[in-house]
This record gives sequence, C-alpha cells and structure tokens, in this order.
Amino acid sequence: MAQQEYQLDRERFSCSICLDLLKDPVTIPCGHSYCMDCVKSFWDGEDQKGIYSCPQCRKTFIPRPVLEKNSMLADLLEDLKKTGLQAAPADHCYAGPEDVACDVCSGRKLKAIKSCLFCLASYCEKHLQPHYESPAFKKHQLVEPSKNLQQNICSRHDEVMKIFCRTDQKLICYRCSVDEHKGHDTVSAAAERTERQRELLLCRHKLTKRSSDVKQQIRSQQETMVSRVIDLQEKLEQEITELKRRDAELYMLLETKDDNHFLLNYPSLSDVIESVKLTSINIRPLTHFEDVTAAVSELRDKLQDILMDKHLKQSL
Repeated sequence: MAQQEYQLDRERFSCSICLDLLKDPVTIPCGHSYCMDCVKSFWDGEDQKGIYSCPQCRKTFIPRPVLEKNSMLADLLEDLKKTGLQAAPADHCYAGPEDVACDVCSGRKLKAIKSCLFCLASYCEKHLQPHYESPAFKKHQLVEPSKNLQQNICSRHDEVMKIFCRTDQKLICYRCSVDEHKGHDTVSAAAERTERQRELLLCRHKLTKRSSDVKQQIRSQQETMVSRVIDLQEKLEQEITELKRRDAELYMLLETKDDNHFLLNYPSLSDVIESVKLTSINIRPLTHFEDVTAAVSELRDKLQDILMDKHLKQSL
C-alpha cells in the first residue's frame, strides 16, 4: 500500500513531458503544470504555427501565454523531496500495451516521450537527450509519441512528407514537389495546418454563435407563446364572467311569474345569446387552462339547453 501511495504521489507531481519531478513548475491557463524549461521547449516547436497547445488536454492558446513560476507548487515539491520522493519506482516508466515504446531500448522498453519525424523513431527520456544536446539533431522535428510514424513517409520516394500540395490536396515530399507536382500550389505542412487550424477555430466560433442565436430564438418564442397564452386566458375569463351574467339574467327571466315581462324581454335576450361568439383557441391549451375551457363549454351548452327549453314552452 505504501508503494502504491508513493507511486501515485510521484505521478501527481511529475511533468508529463519529461516524466520527472517538476522543476521550476509553471501552471498554464488550462490548469496543467510542467517544468518551465519543458513547456518552453514544447512551445518553441509550435512557434511556426502561432497556436500553442497543452501537451495533456490539447487546449490551444493564442497568443503564447506568459509563464510564471508556481511558487506554492515549488515549495510543496521541495517538502515532498525531503520525504523521499526523489526516486521513481522501478517500473514507473516502462511501456505498457497502450503506450508508444522507445525504439532504442533493449530488453524491457521504456515509454517514449517523443517521436522524431526525421528519424522515424520514438525515444524515451534517456535516448531523446541527443536530440536536445547535439547540433546534428537541431533540424529534427519532435512530436508527441506516435505509433503511426510510417504514414509520414512518401511511399514513392521514401522521404518524410513535409509539403502540402493545395492543388491536389495531399501531403508530398520535396522530390514530389519538383517532380509530378511541379508548378502546383504548395506550402509547408506546418503552414497548411496553421491555416486549417484557423479555419476550424473560426468554424467553432460560428457554431458557438449559431448555438447562442438558436437559444435566444427559443427563449424569444417561449416568451411570445407565454404572452399569447396569458392574453387568451384573460379573454376566456372575461367570456366566463359575461356568460355567467347572461345565464343569471336568463334564470331570472325563466323564474318570473309575469307573463308580459317574460314575453317583452325574451326577444332581446334571445338575440344577445344568439350573437355570443366564443374566442377561437389557436394555442394548444396548457394543463392549467383545461378548467377554463371546460367552464366555457359547460356554460355554452347550458345556454343552448335554456333556449331549447324556452322554444319548447313557447310552442306549447
């Protein structure tokens, strides 16, 4: 158990670029921390693109963030080192089935921390050092560990494809550019990626704006619908009040003992009732309006029954 806790602590405070304990730790805007020199070197390799990314979460930043030492994390690491966190467990850096293994290691291979597009090989921290220290490797391009390095090689000329042909929309090597792609619109692969990355960022911005616009339209439509429903409710309630008033008048007329009063008032009331027009309900009733519409329907049926009864009495 103590060994497991030891390994977890070391992994938590290790730089994911060099896989060692953090040295002069810095925390970038996305929240991940690295050795200052490691992330500087990593971003130096992205200067040509003008877009800087986090090696872990791949979040991008424009412009290049200013790095400042995380003093609190640095102090914590100093305390941890004093408790014996300096040495990593024996199998800490060995490659597993899902990892990219170092091509130089013999026997049990360590995890690769970088792949070289020029060498078409992947290297662990130890075997990568010559790429950082020797001028002979200065122009080599290091990328994140990859198992598919061969896809970067031109199948015809067996050279690394560092050029993008915009005419044919494909990656090509230098010999291709002066041979079958001569005269075509060509740029460096890095330049093409930068351009397409800008297009993707712009596309994401447009998608985000479109999403915001749609949400606003939905909110606006909801507000309009609620306003229409409130207006409809008010109209229906007014109609209920009016129908109740007229119903009371009819009831009083039916109860009168004065034949003349009944006959004198019947025609005018009959005309008024005949002219009653209920509000057309175009909005689908919501649950809490069901009682309102039911009440209106009930009063309408009641008035029709009264009229029918009156006509029957009159005909007798």
